[in-house]
Amino acid sequence: MQRRRLPLLLAAGPVAGAVAQPATDAALDEAVRRFAGLPGDTAALIDATGPKGRLRAAHRETAPVFVGSCLKTFILGAWLQEVEAGRLSLDEPLPVNDEVRSLVSPVLGGLTGTASARTALEAMISHSDNTATDMALRRIGAPRVRRLIAEMGLAGSTRLPDSTRIMFSTLAGAPPGTDLGWARVQALAEGQATGPMLPVINPHETMVSTAQDLCTWYGRALGGEVFAQPSSLAEFKRISSWADAMPRVAPADIMAYGKGGSIDWNGTQAIAVAGQMIAGPVRATFFWGANWPGEADSAPPVAERLAATLRAALARTIAALA
Repeated sequence: MQRRRLPLLLAAGPVAGAVAQPATDAALDEAVRRFAGLPGDTAALIDATGPKGRLRAAHRETAPVFVGSCLKTFILGAWLQEVEAGRLSLDEPLPVNDEVRSLVSPVLGGLTGTASARTALEAMISHSDNTATDMALRRIGAPRVRRLIAEMGLAGSTRLPDSTRIMFSTLAGAPPGTDLGWARVQALAEGQATGPMLPVINPHETMVSTAQDLCTWYGRALGGEVFAQPSSLAEFKRISSWADAMPRVAPADIMAYGKGGSIDWNGTQAIAVAGQMIAGPVRATFFWGANWPGEADSAPPVAERLAATLRAALARTIAALA
């Protein structure tokens, strides 16, 4: 796999193939400032190229933040690499039962039986289904996904849990690495913790990354450096385009590939989105993320501000570079 990949272009930024020093743009910088002005910890990055050159705007792009389901893109990427190697299939049936059932599973959470790996991966990305995520992780193994993260040079600041259910168990006070089982995890949703609750960013089980890491990933994955076969890249794009966050943050009628994530846990809120927009000859890799103390009712206005400022930033990018 490493033979197919180019070294990280740290000086050039995350957009694959970009070599010119980036310019700045007042309107783009203002969109970043509007988002960065939210309370709590925020991080943002846009790195874009087009016929008129390259633009870059950033805020705390190397700061670790809780990104939640944004990391599910690495599970999809690792699975497709295993399909290329002949070790996994998109058609193989995966069990759906209480052994893998997890909180926040709008597609597969109430079902029992089997679902194809393709269906699980689609549910994992399109609706952020955590049961689907744990089905995939149980089959491929978290160490395999972490290996992909390490091969991308991102292991120092991007951290994937063993499963979403183990992460919820750990956050609720279970010994690190413990899976409390479905019945007890269900009780967590009612506030029945098993011990002192951990913060969402902790040394044991978490979903943390940086703006720079996720932009690097999408720049390289969508730039053709991760997969050996065009069909794998096409499948990665197809499923990544289904993420429900993409139409919310991309300008109208513009294609975007990526994944969003969020959490509401013990007085902590987090929301993030990462991906790449392609508008004709303009390609923009992006990350917007915020972590803040607050209850669930504080999340909708932050989500709206995230979507509005990122959509404005991407629209400005197109206007400046096309």
